[in-house]
Amino acid sequence: MNQKTRKLAVIAMLSAVAFVLQFFDFPIPIMPGFIKMDVSDLPAIIGAFALGPVSGAVIEVLKNLLHFILDNSGTGGVGELSNALLGIFLVVPAGLIYRRKHNKNGAIVGALVGSVCMGIISVPSNYFIVYPVYYNFMPQDVILGAYQTILPGMKSILQCLVVFNMPFTFVKGLLASIVTILIYKPLSPLLHGKSLHSR
Repeated sequence: MNQKTRKLAVIAMLSAVAFVLQFFDFPIPIMPGFIKMDVSDLPAIIGAFALGPVSGAVIEVLKNLLHFILDNSGTGGVGELSNALLGIFLVVPAGLIYRRKHNKNGAIVGALVGSVCMGIISVPSNYFIVYPVYYNFMPQDVILGAYQTILPGMKSILQCLVVFNMPFTFVKGLLASIVTILIYKPLSPLLHGKSLHSR
C-alpha cells in the first residue's frame, strides 16, 4: 500500500471511529441536561498528530458529515456544523504546534492551545449558529431557565455561554487531548504503517 493510499485509509478509519464515539455521550451534573460530554474529537487529534493538521480537520468534517447523513438530529445540520467548527479549532492548532515541536512537550502545548481555542470559539458558535436554531424547538427562556436552575444569577444566554459552555468545551478538548497523549506513542507505528518491531 503506497503512502497516499495508507493516509486515506487511516483518515477513513479514524473518521469512522470518531462517528461511533459520538454516540457514547453522557450528561455532566453541573451543565444543563441538553449539553453532553463525549470524546469523539479523540481520533481527529490522533490524526492531526500522525498525519498533520489538515488531516485532523478532514476527520472532523467527515465525522460530522456521517452523523448528518446517518443520524441527523433534526437541526438541519447546524449541530454538526458547530461540532465540526469546534473540532477544527481544537485539532488544527494542536497539529500545527506538534508538527513544529515533535515531542511530548509539543503535544502537551498543542493540546492546551487547541483546547483554549476550542473553548473560545464555542461562545460565538453557540450564540450565533446553534442556539438560534434550538430556539425553534426550545424557547430561549426555557434554555436560560435550565442554566438558572444551576446558577440563579445568570441573566442572559451570552453570559451562560461564557460561564458554562466555554470552560466545559475547554475541558472536553483537554480530556480528548490527554487521552491522545497517553495512547499516541503505542499507536504511532501502526498509523505510519510500521511494524511494532521496527521501532
